Amino acid sequence: MSDAKQPTAVKKSSEKKPEKKVEKKIEPKIVKFKIYRYDPDKDKKPYMKEYEVDIAKHHCVMVLDALFVIKAQDGSLAFRRSCREGVCGSDGMNINGKNHLACITPLSSFKGTITIRPLPGLPVIRDLIIDMSTFYKQYRSIEPYLQNDEPEPAIEHIQSPKERAELDGLYECILCACCSTACPSFWWNPDKFVGPSGLLQAYRFIADSRDTSTMKRLERLSDPFSAFRCRGIMNCVDVCPKGLNPTRAIGKIKSKMLAMGVQEGGFSQD
Repeated sequence: MSDAKQPTAVKKSSEKKPEKKVEKKIEPKIVKFKIYRYDPDKDKKPYMKEYEVDIAKHHCVMVLDALFVIKAQDGSLAFRRSCREGVCGSDGMNINGKNHLACITPLSSFKGTITIRPLPGLPVIRDLIIDMSTFYKQYRSIEPYLQNDEPEPAIEHIQSPKERAELDGLYECILCACCSTACPSFWWNPDKFVGPSGLLQAYRFIADSRDTSTMKRLERLSDPFSAFRCRGIMNCVDVCPKGLNPTRAIGKIKSKMLAMGVQEGGFSQD
C-alpha cells in the first residue's frame, strides 16, 4: 500500500457570489424655464432668459431644486432662499403668474415652460430679489407686539384654552409677502396701504386677550388706507402658502370697529 496522501476533495462553498447591481437607467426629463433677469449695474432694462434642466438627472422635486441647478450653470442668477421647508418665507416669487414659495412648490404642478418672476408690486434689487423695505415698514406700523398697561403679573398673563384658540390662523404668518404682493390695493398704494399681511397681524394682537390696546389699534386702522382699503378680492387667501385667510381677519377688524363705535377716519362715537 502506498503511503502517498490521497487528494482532498475541495468542498464547494455554499455562499452565493454577490449579484452585480444593475443600475436602472434614468430617462431624461427636460423642463424649460424662463426667468426674469435684471442687474441694475449692467442692464438697461429687465429681460427673460431661458434655461433647461434635466429634473430627473438632478433629482429635482421642487422649483427651488431646479433653481439651484440653474444657479450652478449660471452663477450670476440671484434669488433668496434659506430653510427650504416653507418656514422662513425667504423664497417668495411669482411662478407662472401666481405667487409661491419656491421651496414647497412641486415642479409636477406645472406643465410646459415654467416662468419665474420676482414678486410683483415692489422694487427689484436684482433678478428675483425684491426690496422688502416698504413691506416691513407697513408691518412695523401696526406695532406687532403685545401691549398691556395693567400691573405686571407675578408670573405671566394667563390665557384660557379658548382665548388661545382665537389666535389660530393668525400667528402662523411667516412674512413671505406673497399675499401683499398679490393684492391690487397694495400695488396701487404700497407706501400707504398696510396690506393683507400687516392687517392679519394687526388682528392677531387685537384678538389676543393679553393685549389692552384694542381701541388704539382700531382707531389707527380706521383710516382710508388701512382696513377700509381692502376690497375683498381675496388674492391674498389664494396665494398664502400657510393657508391663512387675511380677508377674514380684515372683516373681523371692521366688525370690531362697528362693535366698539370706531368710525372710518379714526374717531370714536360718543
